[in-house]
Amino acid sequence: MMPRKTFFTVSFFLLLTFSAISARSQKKKFPNIIVILADDMGYSDIGCFGGDARTPNLDEMAGKGLKMTHFYNASRCCPTRASLLTGLFQHQAGVGDMMNTRPEPAYQGYLNRNCVTIAEALKPAGYNTFMAGKWHVGQAPENWPLKRGFDRYYGLIDGAASYFDLYPYRPGQKLTVALDDQPVTPGKGYYSTDAYTDYAMKFIQENEESRKPFFLYLAYQAPHWPLHALPGDIARYRGKFMKGWDRLREERFARMQKSGIIKPGTTLSSRDPHVRDWNTLTEEEKEQWDERMAVYAAMIDRMDQNIGRLRAKLRELGEEDNTVIMFLSDNGASSESIKGSGFLPGIIEASKRPASDPSSFTAYGFEGANVSNTPFRLFKHWEYEGGTATPFIAYGPGLVKKGLVSEQPAHIIDLMSTCLDLAHTPYPATSKGNKIKATEGLSLVPLFQGRKWKGHDALFFEHEGNRAVRQGRWKLVSQFPENKWYLYDIEADRSEKTDLSEKYPAKVMELAALYTSWAARAEVIPFEQLVNRKSDKFEN
Repeated sequence: MMPRKTFFTVSFFLLLTFSAISARSQKKKFPNIIVILADDMGYSDIGCFGGDARTPNLDEMAGKGLKMTHFYNASRCCPTRASLLTGLFQHQAGVGDMMNTRPEPAYQGYLNRNCVTIAEALKPAGYNTFMAGKWHVGQAPENWPLKRGFDRYYGLIDGAASYFDLYPYRPGQKLTVALDDQPVTPGKGYYSTDAYTDYAMKFIQENEESRKPFFLYLAYQAPHWPLHALPGDIARYRGKFMKGWDRLREERFARMQKSGIIKPGTTLSSRDPHVRDWNTLTEEEKEQWDERMAVYAAMIDRMDQNIGRLRAKLRELGEEDNTVIMFLSDNGASSESIKGSGFLPGIIEASKRPASDPSSFTAYGFEGANVSNTPFRLFKHWEYEGGTATPFIAYGPGLVKKGLVSEQPAHIIDLMSTCLDLAHTPYPATSKGNKIKATEGLSLVPLFQGRKWKGHDALFFEHEGNRAVRQGRWKLVSQFPENKWYLYDIEADRSEKTDLSEKYPAKVMELAALYTSWAARAEVIPFEQLVNRKSDKFEN
């Protein structure tokens, strides 16, 4: 017979164990949700979508989860962030054209009070909410993350900055890194990608005591310009891009075809007209481009390493099987360059330094973006696939079935509905006395589970006069200021090389009518009414 003292000791131990298990199961009533957003990353930049950067964590997540090959963003930084966070089209959320301040409510330049963020919508379901990284949907302190439902925040309030320090790059500009609701100064050894992950891990570690599920929005700067990476990461890629952009695009395209990311029959778009023949470059020019691409790849590599650190923390806390991670990019690759009157003289000078120099301020321009967006045409800002298509990965060992691939078109407005579906909580009709606009997003949870998903009847896009509508196999696209509609069969011609508008004029009229109806509903104002209006205040 067990001695009385031993009996009570064992009983007490079992009681504590049972209480811990009970607390853990109570905490896991709903899953943790993590949304990871890359910045200015092209469609084919990560390994599992054909890229040259080493991304073993994202590749593993894609292989053990869901890949979506027709997922769309809003083609520019803050419009995408506004739409992703609110489940609305960016105009409905108040960010119709960047953070430029215009008198029209749809273009005020920060999130309005007739929308809720995912963080605000998850609070009633008992979630703690955290964010680390780039905000870019409201620069004034009253519009910062803690004012929009987040319990903790660390990151860059603005649209871009050095990864090593904090200094302005445009005239009259003041950049802010904040911890919660207070500006802070980055310390010695700062590298933004690492710092954002450090705080994300800190927030979820501290959350353990609360026994509540958490929502984490981790919005990396990487790989947005300036091109900044750590020496050890850069060393892995030096010399790998000396074969030239044409061959690199062809090799990526072949990998994408082999892996099924691109359907058979799709052809590679032509080299962009802004990009020279590689063979006309001097050896020095080739080496400079190789260095820029090496730094760019290193930035993505480092982001993946940090995603690995985050996953390791989840495993350490016993949370991986109860966490859904979604990964995507805010727009296609950026063809922007660091030159002209929009930048400070010191920044123009810094743009001439080698990309591996921490004091440099460089971009990879049309040449790099053309490779990053293989096999598509055009880039960030436009509504062609090169501007709007993003790789999308959903991963969660206990919540997302392994090895799924979907070609159904989906959109950033779907993330709000997806998060609320995972949390078993409804989308709010009101918040803090304000009527909330209805979301048109659809939950992706059926796709996570390998079930049939009804999908969207049509998807719509508008940014600074560039427009598009996607319905089934058809896509109608227009560029500002030309404002002419072009029609493409996306199933047969994902690279948008063959315009079918003259062959199918009735389809053009049908889709244009759908766009006009949506634009009125989404509060879009024709861009020609807004452009060059001197009374508006433009972001720095």
